[in-house]
Amino acid sequence: MNRKLENSELNRLDVSSFKEAEKSSIIIILDNIRSLNNIGSVFRTADAFLVQKIYLCGITATPPHKDIRKTALGATESVDWEYKKDILEVVKELKQQGVSIVAVEQAENAVMLNHFEVGPTETIALIFGNEVKGVSQDVVNASDTVLEIPQFGTKHSLNISVSAGVVVWDIWYKQHRGK
Repeated sequence: MNRKLENSELNRLDVSSFKEAEKSSIIIILDNIRSLNNIGSVFRTADAFLVQKIYLCGITATPPHKDIRKTALGATESVDWEYKKDILEVVKELKQQGVSIVAVEQAENAVMLNHFEVGPTETIALIFGNEVKGVSQDVVNASDTVLEIPQFGTKHSLNISVSAGVVVWDIWYKQHRGK
């Protein structure tokens, strides 16, 4: 039998310890995300995997907001974030810093997530786009790689917060194998 752990047994970092902890080499860029709950959920995922930073672009709302806070559960206080209206500016700045830009989208010649390789110290910015329109073609064109999550059902569509969880976990795992 497995005993469910109490919250006090989870060795959670407090906000100041999180801020000082070594971060993963993952950056998240949210572009034109409509749902405040999706934004909050991505903050929680970012907190879980020590993401360096989240960039909120376009119409993506910013903290503080009660609907973001409801799903973020405090992660807007721990995870570093910044609002930038123009995602292409963010992409350009990050590329100049040597960051690999990866659009998560269904596109011709996309690399399937299960075939995607990433170096253990490679800094990677994952772009997630609008719930209906996805990542814009201009941003896909500006990306170094387009990454697709393999799907096998009838919808071939995942909620953006689910996509972020799947991709961030996969990248984090690949970078931390054997550690």
